[in-house]
Amino acid sequence: MAIYRFRVTFEDYDDVYRDIEVRSNQTFEDLHHAIQSAIGFDASKPASFYMSNDNWTKGREITSRELSEEQAAQIASLRKARLCDYIADPHQKIYYLFDFSSKWAFHTELTKISKTEEPGADYPRCIKSAGEAPKQYGINQAGPLPVPEDFDPDVDDILLDEDEDEPNDIESETDVATEDEAKTIGDIQNESDMEDSESDDEFETADGDMMEEDGQDNDEF
Repeated sequence: MAIYRFRVTFEDYDDVYRDIEVRSNQTFEDLHHAIQSAIGFDASKPASFYMSNDNWTKGREITSRELSEEQAAQIASLRKARLCDYIADPHQKIYYLFDFSSKWAFHTELTKISKTEEPGADYPRCIKSAGEAPKQYGINQAGPLPVPEDFDPDVDDILLDEDEDEPNDIESETDVATEDEAKTIGDIQNESDMEDSESDDEFETADGDMMEEDGQDNDEF
């Protein structure tokens, strides 16, 4: 049985590729799962292969997407289509589109055809890997908001504590001010009482002196 070797390259990451070998009588679905396994993607999303020319122009489609009866008569299924029935060029190019919503695109090129299998080998298989594949959901997946490197989580706690303490500080200052005012009023009242007392003493002394003077005058008369 002939063995096809394909080099599968990300369209947007041309330095990331996988070399995959598959039997000629295996299906496009086998190749699909081999590619997804090699790059670490979830293969459950729909995919299509397009037989292409040297310019990667899309031609005949082989797909896993759901088709109407009319479409099914014209478009082959990944599960049923064998590779050998579509390979016409020893350097055949196949445009591979995976997950239509995210539009992961790959260039799949036939690089070698071996007439015999390697004893004990399990096909399809990945025989060479170059570059780290991007994350399948890295672009669309929502995640926590980034935290600045100089962010200090204790700052908010400190500010919160200060805000909580502030009313108490104000209340304390108010209490102190009230007590000081009370003392001041009391002192003023005491001073006023002392002044009134001194004034009474002065009046009493003055009245006494006047009475004595009046007595002396009367004696003279």
